[in-house]
Order: sequence, then structure tokens, then C-alpha cells
Amino acid sequence: MIGISACLGGICCRYDGKMQKVNLLEELLEAEKAVLICPEVLGNLPIPRVPAEIIGGDGFAVWQGKAKVINRDGEDVTEAFKQGAKLAYQKLKAQNIQIVILKERSPSCGKSMIYDGSFSGVKVKGYGVAAAYFSMQKIQVYSEEEVPELKRQGVL
Repeated sequence: MIGISACLGGICCRYDGKMQKVNLLEELLEAEKAVLICPEVLGNLPIPRVPAEIIGGDGFAVWQGKAKVINRDGEDVTEAFKQGAKLAYQKLKAQNIQIVILKERSPSCGKSMIYDGSFSGVKVKGYGVAAAYFSMQKIQVYSEEEVPELKRQGVL
């Protein structure tokens, strides 16, 4: 079993109320080899929701208290993001899941790239809040952009 960002599995739960389904992951879902998670929804954020970005660092910095997640309206949603990450982790742990495939560039799920906090579309290297938490809990974190390679290597 692996964990997959719900939006990648065809659930309309992104901030904009849409999904970004990855067909290569659909096979895992159909074979019941995957569990869908959305840390932002688990953190009680609505669908759709005001876009949010990490200001002052990345997800690791959020957990260290050095950065915050702020939405475009200026509201601090850091605690919702942290709570959602913890609940998603509990869901993964309950099924002994050690690998997740998450949505790149998300303030929750980004694994390599996130937005810089200026709401201008500028991307920077960094982890999202949930991706950082999962990594700290020793779960292997991958992005949807790595799926073809993971499939080629036989990981999926």
C-alpha cells in the first residue's frame, strides 16, 4: 500500500476545487493498493479555499516555528496545515504505509518545489508542511513527477 495525494487520485479537493488526476496512479487505486489523503481537507480547510503559501521558509521551517502558512487574504492557516499533516500521517500509519506520492508545488504536499510566499508564481526549492512531516516520520516522499521513473524501477 502507498499513500497518494487525493487530488492526484481524481478527487476534486485542490484549493481551486479541481483535481490533477495521474493516470499511472489510477491502476494502484483500482487494485486497492493505495490510500488517498488530503492534508488540507483533513485540517478542515474548505473546498475551494483561498490559495496559501509558506512564508519564511518551507515545511520544515514551519515545524520549527520559523515559517508560517498564510493565505492570499493574509489569514494565518499554519495550524490547519499542521493539524491536517498529523491526521494524514495517522491515517497512513494505521495502514502501515511507508511510501507516499504527493502533489508537487503544494504548500502541504510539495516535495521538491513550493511557491515562495509572494503569491507571484515564483517557485523555490522546499517541502510542503505535510511532506516535511511525513519525511520526519520516516515515510518515503515522492512527487507525481517521479511516478514514471518509480514505475520503471518497479517501485510501483
